[in-house]
Amino acid sequence: MTILTETKDGPLVLSPDQVEELGKALDELRAKVVADLGDRDREYLYSIIKAQRGFEIAGRGLMYLGFLPPFWLAAVAALSVSKILDNMEIGHNVMHGQYDWMREPGLNSRVFEWDTVCPADQWKHSHNYIHHTYTNIHNKDRDIGYSILRMDEAQSWNVLRLGQPLYAFALMMLFEWGVMAHDLEVENIVRGKRKWSDIKRLVAGQWRKAGKQALKDYVVFPALTGPLFFSTLAGNVAANLVRNVWAYSIIFCGHFPTGVQTFTEEETADETRGEWYIRQMLGSANITGNKLFHIMSGNLSHQIEHHLFPDIPAARYPEMAAEVRALCEKYGLPYNTGPLSKQVGSVWLKIFKLALPPALVKSEPSPGVIVMRQRKASEVGV
Repeated sequence: MTILTETKDGPLVLSPDQVEELGKALDELRAKVVADLGDRDREYLYSIIKAQRGFEIAGRGLMYLGFLPPFWLAAVAALSVSKILDNMEIGHNVMHGQYDWMREPGLNSRVFEWDTVCPADQWKHSHNYIHHTYTNIHNKDRDIGYSILRMDEAQSWNVLRLGQPLYAFALMMLFEWGVMAHDLEVENIVRGKRKWSDIKRLVAGQWRKAGKQALKDYVVFPALTGPLFFSTLAGNVAANLVRNVWAYSIIFCGHFPTGVQTFTEEETADETRGEWYIRQMLGSANITGNKLFHIMSGNLSHQIEHHLFPDIPAARYPEMAAEVRALCEKYGLPYNTGPLSKQVGSVWLKIFKLALPPALVKSEPSPGVIVMRQRKASEVGV
């Protein structure tokens, strides 16, 4: 693989040797952090779990005062924070195996379950395996648009794409349900490529998990507040919506803003370790913010580092980011980052633009890095 980076002086060519040097440097960075994992990381995770449980207890308790608007709003806020922490800084990261080294039974990636409708085992297949292995590869990574949205010019257009902004809004509001349905491959069911026998086990697991979640949030806890049943029900619905909108926004900003690159199967065939690393960097974007913002995003505000090192505790990404960025500068690679407002605006602009027929939309400029396959002499007739 040869990497060409456009500069004011023309294309900068990274040789295969340079690509592997970059890969080796990233391997060394990973090894350095792994060797340093210990009490600091353990205590950090426990502190986040303690905070998450505290916010949940506060939110559930304040619902008993939900007849007073200020307390209802405080309850919704507390529950929203609890659900965001559970899903993003705890659940997502624990299920990536980031804390398996602790040998804490309840925090092991194989058994952990999170507070959302998607069964953990199905999410780990669609996300940990499919997405992180085939990041941004067309016809491989189903996270490119989640089989609902056209998020890249290489994806086909048809008249149904005109409704894309509405589909995106619906996905944002119902994000946990969209994540749950992702592993079903609904588009393949519609096309007749998947049969009931293929998804029977998945549907059974979803029914069990979603049923428990719905019972907890929409029946049991509202019933416990007696005459405030409907007030509590509305509060739980609101907290889930806040969590959905936040998770959708963070995740989309890490994958789809302007400058994020996609790839073909041909381009990525027989990748070396260094080439895999480069694909992760070109196919991701970061979001700038303060420490609290990074915690609330599950440190997925460092999506570049997460794609490079998915099994490293996410709280380490901020300190790793400086070295990753320095390597990008050294080798002429872009480091896509910006404030939340910029990245969110970029994503929604893309959603609206790619809903239109290609003939009406100006093509996006190249993100600056072109991944080209080296061809054997026999392939070019030499």
